[in-house]
Amino acid sequence: MVPQTEPRAPEKTIFGHPRGIVTLFLTEMWERFSFYGLRAILFFFLTATVAGGGLGLPKPTATAVVGVYGALVYLLTLPGGWIADRLLGPRRAVLLGGVVIMLGHISMAVPLRGPALIWLGLALIVAGTGLLKPNIATMVGRLYPEGDNARRDAGFSIFYLGINLGAFAAPYVVSNLAKDGRWHLGFGAAAVGMALGLTQYVLGGRHLRGVGDTPGHRLTPEERRHFGLIAAAGLAAAALGLGVWAASGTLTVDRFTVVLTVLTIVVPAAYFAYILLGSHNLTPSERSKMKAYIWLFAAASIFWMLYDLAPTVLNDFAATKTDLHLFGRPITAATTQSFNPLLIMIFVPIFAALWVRLGDRVGAAQKFAFGLFMIGLSFVVMAVAAGLAEQYKVSVWWLFLVYLIQVFGELSLSPVGLSVTVELAPAAFRSQMLGVWYLSFAVGDGVGGQTARLLTHMSQPAYFLTLAAVALAAAAVLIAFARRLRVLMGEI
Repeated sequence: MVPQTEPRAPEKTIFGHPRGIVTLFLTEMWERFSFYGLRAILFFFLTATVAGGGLGLPKPTATAVVGVYGALVYLLTLPGGWIADRLLGPRRAVLLGGVVIMLGHISMAVPLRGPALIWLGLALIVAGTGLLKPNIATMVGRLYPEGDNARRDAGFSIFYLGINLGAFAAPYVVSNLAKDGRWHLGFGAAAVGMALGLTQYVLGGRHLRGVGDTPGHRLTPEERRHFGLIAAAGLAAAALGLGVWAASGTLTVDRFTVVLTVLTIVVPAAYFAYILLGSHNLTPSERSKMKAYIWLFAAASIFWMLYDLAPTVLNDFAATKTDLHLFGRPITAATTQSFNPLLIMIFVPIFAALWVRLGDRVGAAQKFAFGLFMIGLSFVVMAVAAGLAEQYKVSVWWLFLVYLIQVFGELSLSPVGLSVTVELAPAAFRSQMLGVWYLSFAVGDGVGGQTARLLTHMSQPAYFLTLAAVALAAAAVLIAFARRLRVLMGEI
């Protein structure tokens, strides 16, 4: 007799989606709450005087620190994805990453004088986010069966709503807790947010129905030993190098941020060289598409270079040059960081419909050029506001206008960048290319953080106009070569 097997219980859904989407939505929402809450106050904490509970760093140094912090978060998504794929599986990687993030926020929340626990906390948050960020998105995709593209796309839309809800609420909540030098309350709120996310992730784990439980390409025991030796040697070499540098008396925060910024540029440059110069059986069409992609990668890096100055240079402008009243009520400077996610939630469906209507008539290069034009235009507006602010404090609506223009640029470049990355990826690198796309964020954040040093040599209006000119020039170059890029990409 053939043994009878019990039929598998039908999948429970919520509004037509797997119930696991709620678990991942809430996990990401709380993780983004913790991330954007810290980001909203980090610059102010770093520049606050030691007497005021801060670290007393100069503003250019603090901007560079926030820049490389963001850069390293994106840089570590590559090894974070690899560790999940080869060692832990996405589900355990997300859990471990969330725990490490929470420990990082707790480290920063401990009310002790001195920078040691702050640097430790930032390092833990960077490492944990590198594990969590790429793998939770992978799990969203795996909730849906092969070929169920419509529901999967809708599921990602729900997931991205969670990102922006967390990013919208965090600056207001965390900055108000951290007022009057109560920095550690703000850091503690970020830790609580991550703890809430982890709690519901564990409790809702049964709804994931085994998604992400096992690595996609688990290492063999021999490969694990080999990897362990390489990792240990790399960490030992890095520790030795830092120790020697510190012993020489030349190690400073400023110099360390410069080294890390150079690293964020070298990694993608080396990766593109590896793809194009190595023997990977790339077809002529794949090589052509990768050459076009490098142009788009550079354009995206310039975009993020300006865009991610929001938590530093623009946040500082809000604190020092802006009349912080909204509808007659006082707000904190960091609350202005909520403008961006609010506007994204409003305009995402509009831009999604616009791209469908335009179809293939507008290519990726033109969309990227428009994104660069808008980010450049936003900094022209900032230059005008900065000029007016030399006479009096300007209305907070100037910053609202700047963020509105930037959101138009982001929605023209960011989702298009994800799509074109998948489209142009060579077959041999398809699973890795989304990690490469995140490297454009790393380059932009790292270099952007260093640009604040220009403010010691020029006025704010001149600074904003200089960066605007870079973005507008890049937009013009993309427009000029748009047809050539479309040919390389195989669009025409």
